[in-house]
Amino acid sequence: MLEARTISIAIARNWRAVYEAIWRPEDFRRWASGLSQAGLRREGDTWRAEGPEGPVRIRFTPRNDFGVMDHFVDTATGPEIAVPLRVVANGEGAEVMLTLFRQPGMSAEKFAEDAAWMERDLAALRALLEGG
Repeated sequence: MLEARTISIAIARNWRAVYEAIWRPEDFRRWASGLSQAGLRREGDTWRAEGPEGPVRIRFTPRNDFGVMDHFVDTATGPEIAVPLRVVANGEGAEVMLTLFRQPGMSAEKFAEDAAWMERDLAALRALLEGG
């Protein structure tokens, strides 16, 4: 089993509106800095991006009514990395939850850095969707 950390953030918008807003991988560059500074390009059922350590291929779960937007990152240097992502109702707003798994051979420091990076990306998503 891999060590895991779930990072969540509350967003003051209806959960379905949040899900619809993030269900556009081509717009990830606006908030998901780890995958998309140069933008994502669709290639059939997958997306290509320039990750922090080189090119990556990303596939997403199909669009659904449950707020699930899991994605799977293939760096071509090891096993595919699962990144569970959920959008759920939180009162009148939404909670966005992303689970980060510590990969084999990853130091505790690198895992903490990646978690902090995901927190910054989710904060950027909140600012974008709340108009801040």
